[in-house]
Amino acid sequence: MPIEEHVESLRSKHARLEELIQEELHRPLPDQGVISRLKKEKLKIKEQIERLRSASEQPDALTTH
Repeated sequence: MPIEEHVESLRSKHARLEELIQEELHRPLPDQGVISRLKKEKLKIKEQIERLRSASEQPDALTTH
């Protein structure tokens, strides 16, 4: 999968996690454990996106991971 497609896939997952977080926050009794887990997953995806973006700017970086 080309890097651009992978980044776009990760962005979609990131957006979906944000939707799930917002849904949970708007429930009558939000589950803080669920919110925390979703936020951690969202952060991991954001970090992956950033790594891929910087790696695409520096092609040598792809082979070091």
